[in-house]
Amino acid sequence: QVHQVESVGGLVQPGGSLRLSCLSSGRTSSIETMGWYRQAPGKERELVATITFGEGTRYADSVKGRFTVSRDLGKNMAFLQMNALIPEDTAAYYCYAKSVWGTVERRYESDYWGKGTQVTVFS
Repeated sequence: QVHQVESVGGLVQPGGSLRLSCLSSGRTSSIETMGWYRQAPGKERELVATITFGEGTRYADSVKGRFTVSRDLGKNMAFLQMNALIPEDTAAYYCYAKSVWGTVERRYESDYWGKGTQVTVFS
């Protein structure tokens, strides 16, 4: 099992910045990917950014150049630096981790989610 706890989000004006953090606990040695998804009211949950050990980062087109995902392996933490925020970034942000175990021949995966933290961008 892996447990994810996000930092508190916040209220930000357009053009502002905010940094989210996520602390993982439990079987953290099995985590291959960490990152962030978001869900706005009335919309499906969507990928924001992920970072995978040995493979690098992945971003939604809507946040490329504005958001940066990073990970501190020693502290079992992931971060999302959000710059140049716009109202469309308003959503609940969820920390995500993918745990992987097994062998090359038989690979197992599990997804873990935090409870979410609200980010609101308003004028």
